[in-house]
Amino acid sequence: MLNRLSSDISALLEARADGHSLPAGLYTREDVFEADIDVFFHKHWICVGLDCDVPEPGDATVVDIGKTSLILLRDDDGGLRVLHNVCRHRGSRLLDAGKTIVSKLVCPYHTWTYELTGELTYAPHMGKDLDKQCYSLKPVSFRSIGGLIYVCLSDNPPEDIAGLEQAMIERLAPYDIRNAKVAHQTDVIEDGNWKLTMENNRECYHCSANHPELCVSFVDIDFGFDPETLSPEDREQAEEHFRLYDERTKAWEADGFPSSAVEQLVDCATNFRSQRLIIAGAGESQTPDATAASSKLLGQMTRKDLGDMHLWGHNSWNHFMGDHAIVAIVIPLSADRTLVRTKWLVHKDAVEGKDYDLEKLTDVWIATTDQDAELVARSHAGALDPAYQPGPYSPFSETNLDKFATWYIDRMRAHGH
Repeated sequence: MLNRLSSDISALLEARADGHSLPAGLYTREDVFEADIDVFFHKHWICVGLDCDVPEPGDATVVDIGKTSLILLRDDDGGLRVLHNVCRHRGSRLLDAGKTIVSKLVCPYHTWTYELTGELTYAPHMGKDLDKQCYSLKPVSFRSIGGLIYVCLSDNPPEDIAGLEQAMIERLAPYDIRNAKVAHQTDVIEDGNWKLTMENNRECYHCSANHPELCVSFVDIDFGFDPETLSPEDREQAEEHFRLYDERTKAWEADGFPSSAVEQLVDCATNFRSQRLIIAGAGESQTPDATAASSKLLGQMTRKDLGDMHLWGHNSWNHFMGDHAIVAIVIPLSADRTLVRTKWLVHKDAVEGKDYDLEKLTDVWIATTDQDAELVARSHAGALDPAYQPGPYSPFSETNLDKFATWYIDRMRAHGH
């Protein structure tokens, strides 16, 4: 049965045409979803949280990925730990979903007790011959990259995470995300497949028609365009914009702020792209008027004119600005349901109502995420329709979708599908 299912998935992979969206079954089928969890959320590096989710010793938060439950915590010495949320006695969950504060990890079933390092210290009525050292909680491979926590559940994590690490440590350093704080968090469940969520995020072909709030701070020309359809005036405007990008990028980098595009999108395991983007209008932040939402800037930032340091991976997207940052993490729940967890970060000492206005801070991306949820639901409903057939990606606005689909197919095949 497993071989037949794998063969069926292989047929779907083979059916994908270059430059086109995926066959419907790759978005809708339950066996494909299970394969996706195994390949992309167990065997690849994924972003699951932030250092500042657990700022103090004893702080813990649980993140569930498919059937796997993880504990992110800060141990007594202030070190980060990521542990499997599975008691070594009979497998009970140790902690419930969400945030908590603990001094020990105590199993609610039979009170097996673990230090915050994962070491088993108490196992009542098990006899003197029980070797506690053999029953520590299982650790998870993780990297904290500029304050973003990436985990890999495989025993052989992809080594090319080094490319992401090398690019982002310097880029994120001025923002000091490790010492920021989460000012607000939302969990939105989209009624669609996780790949549709990621595809929707990787293009802004749809933005001008669907995201009026975001378009205040996003530059229209960055959405992509067909140069043959431009009027002479619009073509001149586009050329001026590209000159401005070149000028700004050189100036930012001369001031010590890496800004040019860096990416691993195909022929790789760890998929990411980063670039410092120009912010439109007032040019300071992704807010309703494009001005900073917080008067206390992040980390060591002293400038509000450094644009949007953008980073995406295959289950996340991030925007780092002088005054605040937005971190979105995507977690598949089923073939047709996807959790989008968005966090708004400010300086750890920023005070709501004094240094920042929460509504101004969150308005744009609350609206954008709700709008995207509707678009993803429409896309998934269309993929379920018998009339669906893969359509062509725009060669001007959706080239990154083509690369994502190509990467997806290649990685599925690399893992035996």
